[in-house]
Amino acid sequence: MEPTVQISLDLTNIDEALETAAIAMRAGVDWLEAGTPLILAEGLHGVRALREAFPDTPIVADLKTMDGGYLEAEMMAKAGATHVVVMARAHPETIKCVVQAGADFGAKVMGDNLGCPDMVAGAKELADLGCDFVIHHIGYDERRGIAAAGNPMPSPLDQLRDVVAAVDVPVQAVGGLSLEQAIACPAYGAPLVVLGAPLTIDADAFKTADGDLEASLRMICDAIHKGGKS
Repeated sequence: MEPTVQISLDLTNIDEALETAAIAMRAGVDWLEAGTPLILAEGLHGVRALREAFPDTPIVADLKTMDGGYLEAEMMAKAGATHVVVMARAHPETIKCVVQAGADFGAKVMGDNLGCPDMVAGAKELADLGCDFVIHHIGYDERRGIAAAGNPMPSPLDQLRDVVAAVDVPVQAVGGLSLEQAIACPAYGAPLVVLGAPLTIDADAFKTADGDLEASLRMICDAIHKGGKS
């Protein structure tokens, strides 16, 4: 897989999500993600609005599915999502249901290993159960809690090479990455680079970050895409 840039629209209203998505597409972003805050706030309406505005763009619905997997994936696929997210800590039957719904309704499945006691084993199970992608994810609350206790903040880069080596599907690293680290992900073997809070979204307010977002995104996209051709 060539290096691909995905922006996570971790916003809470459709209008701002559409505005940010338009900026991202002009800057060279490849995929759009209806982030979990947008899913919670706007649900299927948010995904439908993104699909209507961007008819040819892959759209990830970050459902973080834990149960009821078939129905959740079906609903999002019918609303226009091309990718849906299921959690590794869900029951294996739920993961299988999401994979089946993806096959039935034309959506790819992204398995997220957030919170797994063994992150590498969690990633491998997701791939073995049929997920098309693995998201190697160190959570927002986890990072903040560990740092607040005075301990070194964990990074998905800590085990990224091990996760990549354990699976035969594309890997995405998520969780507190700096711009430089995000751009470096393809060099670790993780070609699907996600940009979101706090790189482009204010993580505390869940609104678009201040500054020249389009110029910043263009620089990031150029660096990631150029890296894929070298």
